[in-house]
Amino acid sequence: MWKGEAAGVQVGDIDFAPRRLTVSRQLQRDGSTFVARLPKYGSERIVHLPDELVTMLRSHIERFLPDDPPSDAWLFTVGDGPMYDNDIDWRWRATRTSSGLPHVRLHDLRHFYASGLIAAGCDVVTVQRAALGHSSATTTLNTYSHL
Repeated sequence: MWKGEAAGVQVGDIDFAPRRLTVSRQLQRDGSTFVARLPKYGSERIVHLPDELVTMLRSHIERFLPDDPPSDAWLFTVGDGPMYDNDIDWRWRATRTSSGLPHVRLHDLRHFYASGLIAAGCDVVTVQRAALGHSSATTTLNTYSHL
């Protein structure tokens, strides 16, 4: 997922039983606020979630959201609104620094994820469509063909 897509996740996008997340929007900065838009290049998709992530998402919702959050509640918030752009970057830098990690961009985690999928034997089209939302397999191949 892209940072804007993660920022755009709402509680109703998570389907816990089959362990799926629907990526149907992204948040982009619009001056001092944000706007919700469709993901780039028509990359709406279903992302399959590992059990461990489903457990973490459940815990996050129980801890940070109301007892019965509406389906349109933002998953990640700052105050009354969704966490986006600078909020995400600031928190990533703080987390990275406090953990003693070297300079790793948040976007590098996306590359790590895709590389792991390819190393595990996932075909390029699955990585392109389901995981990354690239507009074509060529984009995925150009980025990860060295693997």
